[in-house]
Amino acid sequence: MGPAQNSALDREQGAVWDERDPLSSGAPAWLADCLFLSVVFILLPSVSMALLSTLTPVFVAVLCVILVFLFKTSQKKENKAVKPERKPEAEARPWVDEDLQDDTEIRHKDEEDGDWVESGGEEELAHVPYPASRYPVEVMVQRSQDFFSLMNQRRSVRFISPEPVPRQVIDNVIRTAGTAPSGAHTEPWTFVVVSDPEVKHQIRLVVEEEEEVNYRQRMGDKWVSDLQRLRTNWVKQYLDVAPYLVLIFKQTYGIVAGGQKRTHYYNEISVSISCGLLLAALQNAGLVTVTTTPLNCGPQLRLLLGRPANEKLLMLLPVGYPAPDATVPDLTRKPLDDIMVHL
Repeated sequence: MGPAQNSALDREQGAVWDERDPLSSGAPAWLADCLFLSVVFILLPSVSMALLSTLTPVFVAVLCVILVFLFKTSQKKENKAVKPERKPEAEARPWVDEDLQDDTEIRHKDEEDGDWVESGGEEELAHVPYPASRYPVEVMVQRSQDFFSLMNQRRSVRFISPEPVPRQVIDNVIRTAGTAPSGAHTEPWTFVVVSDPEVKHQIRLVVEEEEEVNYRQRMGDKWVSDLQRLRTNWVKQYLDVAPYLVLIFKQTYGIVAGGQKRTHYYNEISVSISCGLLLAALQNAGLVTVTTTPLNCGPQLRLLLGRPANEKLLMLLPVGYPAPDATVPDLTRKPLDDIMVHL
């Protein structure tokens, strides 16, 4: 090949190389790419280190936030996968004893332990004329006023005399309480009357032990603070002193012949109405009491008194004459306009 041919070939190759990479002056394109990448790899560590040294605190903070978010998200997923769904819990009510909670739901008998009496199995009751007592208007007004005056003197008295009270009076006031209305006339109440000094003392020990915990822990600062003006505490001396203690139990269900269970509808409301009549009967007889609902004492007192599992303690009343030096807080009651709405 002659010099002229070689020169032409060189010019042709150079044109091709220039078409591949205009930046190169005769070098192939891949060679230029390699040189560029080499420069990047040489400079990148230095630039990266400079950036990292400047932004390291920011990177660390962002990384921590991301890790915490991922960790909490994974925990929530695990909890949802392991724990079954639960219904939202009701608002906490520390003053509600487990033994006082009502149980009036009507369930199918196959959902309960034991046999339940079939509904509608009893004979229909005969209806008899009602012996109404109707008074003249003047007499009605006077009787209602006299009864209000009597009941307006009722107070919660914590200072009770040890003087004996006739047993017949106690029997009559319990009879009066038993006249209260009840759901389906189930009469779901039991009145346990205690006069034995040793049993009364055992009751006091149980109540004071639990009441101290109530005042110190369960009741909360607000409740304890609200009671300060009444000067109450967990010491219940009247449980030893009062000639009678009346413990009112609600029967969450009845037990009929053969051991079958009978539903007691609205048992707590029924027994509460009965307690109201009992308080009125005690006031009418000239006796005093203080209504107590000692929290978390029900199970222990139920065992102490030998009561069955279907009975739950609702109220405890010490009953007797007021002590000669008895005092009560100087309270006032709301006027009629504050408690009645007339439409």
